[in-house]
Amino acid sequence: MSLLSGPTFEPKHVLVDGDIVAYRAGFASEGKTSADAKDKVDEVMNFIASNTMSFPVPDRFHTFLTGTDNFRFEIAKSYPYKGNRSKSEKPEHLQHSRDYLVSKYKATISYGEEADDLIAKAATKYGPNTVVASVDKDMLQIPCWHYNFGRDEWSQVDEWGGSKFFYTQILTGDAADNIKGIKGVGPVKAGKLLKDCTTEEELWYACLEAYDGDYDRVVENARLLWLRRREEELWEPPTVRDGDTQ
Repeated sequence: MSLLSGPTFEPKHVLVDGDIVAYRAGFASEGKTSADAKDKVDEVMNFIASNTMSFPVPDRFHTFLTGTDNFRFEIAKSYPYKGNRSKSEKPEHLQHSRDYLVSKYKATISYGEEADDLIAKAATKYGPNTVVASVDKDMLQIPCWHYNFGRDEWSQVDEWGGSKFFYTQILTGDAADNIKGIKGVGPVKAGKLLKDCTTEEELWYACLEAYDGDYDRVVENARLLWLRRREEELWEPPTVRDGDTQ
């Protein structure tokens, strides 16, 4: 992953994390009106559009929202997925912001999975010159261009960089979603554990060794963290994909 000033070409597709936009608009309009929330949505969306496309085209500017249900709730056995969150964290005008993203920006709502999965599948379909607009670090497992509209920063992730980020998350977990990693292992220590790996299989075995051979736990974390690239995809270790289950 590298920090850059942005692509020198005109992106054909920009994929917007509508969940982040809706929450930001909702929190920014606390104590105000739903109209203020809509104004904030427009402000954020216009900022993203102006910084990712010279001439924003509606059918190349896609927005995604997380809907009902999520396959990850059934996968999580060790700890409840997102079990550390409470309803009180939701801003007053969140639903107004979401509805506005659907009505004005034609946002697509997921079912049975997250908006992140829809974004990852779309980025896979459109290719590495796609731009993902989000502030969510989880997106950095997707090989494409990334625009962090909260920091106004660009980065580019290739296939290997995306894989390294994903396996790093398997080791560290993700506190935001209540996915527990190895105690005492943060990004720096995870980087040391994976630094000599040159293939995905080596990344897999390094994680398995770090978890003292707890295959089920590593697979559980991986399936919770992996953003789908195909419909109904359920992540499998590279050894299983290659036909070697040992």
